[in-house]
Amino acid sequence: MGERITITTPDGAFGAYLARPAAANAPAVAVMQEIFGINQDMRETCDWLAANGFIAACPDLFWRMEPGVEMSDGTEAEWKKGFALYTAFNIDTGVVDSEATMQHLRGLPGCNGKVGIMGFCLGGLLTFLTTARAAPGTSDAAVAYYGGATERYVTEGRDIASPLLMHLAGSDEYMTAEAQQLIRDTLAGNPNIEIHTYPGRSHAFARRGGQHFEPEAATLANNRTIAFLKEHLST
Repeated sequence: MGERITITTPDGAFGAYLARPAAANAPAVAVMQEIFGINQDMRETCDWLAANGFIAACPDLFWRMEPGVEMSDGTEAEWKKGFALYTAFNIDTGVVDSEATMQHLRGLPGCNGKVGIMGFCLGGLLTFLTTARAAPGTSDAAVAYYGGATERYVTEGRDIASPLLMHLAGSDEYMTAEAQQLIRDTLAGNPNIEIHTYPGRSHAFARRGGQHFEPEAATLANNRTIAFLKEHLST
C-alpha cells in the first residue's frame, strides 16, 4: 500500500503518491502521469515498481491548475477535461516539478542515492525533456512511454548524457509514422538512447485497464523497463 506525500518547492507544494519496496535501501523512480492525474493506473505503476525493488512516486503535475485530478479514459467527459488540462499545461514548469520530485526522492531515507524518471504520454514527454534539460547527475536513468509531441523537441535529445529508454507505439494515433522516424533518425547518433517500437500498437498500449491496453506489448515493454532500471539504478 502506498501513501500520500507532499513535495515542497519555491513555487509551492504539491502532492504525490509514494510506494516503497520491502528492501530498506533501494533506488528511486519518479513516475510522470498522463493527462488523467494520479489515477489507479499511476498508483498501480508505482506499486509495480515497488514490488520490483524501487521507491516510486507519482507527482500531481496539474497542481498549479487543479490539484487532485483523478480520472480514467472511460468517458468522453474525462477525455475532454484531460485534453483541456493538457492544452493549458506549461511544459517548462512541468520539467521544474519533475526535477523537484527527483530531488525529493534522492533525499528520502532509504534511497540508495540513485534516482530515475519514467512517464507515459504527457509524462513521457516530460521524462524526455527533464533528461535533456536537467543538470548532469539529476537523472541516473529514464524511460519514456509514447511521449506525446516528442518530435517537436527531439533535437534537445541529441546531447542527453544519461541512459534513456524510449517505447514508441507503432500505430500511435497521436504520433505519425513520419514523426516516429524523425525521432529515430535524430537520436540515432546518441549511444545513451535506446528506442523500441511496437508495431501495430496504439497509443497507451501499456495503460493498465485502459481502452487500448495491449497485454503482450505492455508486458514486453515493462520487462524491458525493469531490466533497464535495474541495470542503471541498482549498481
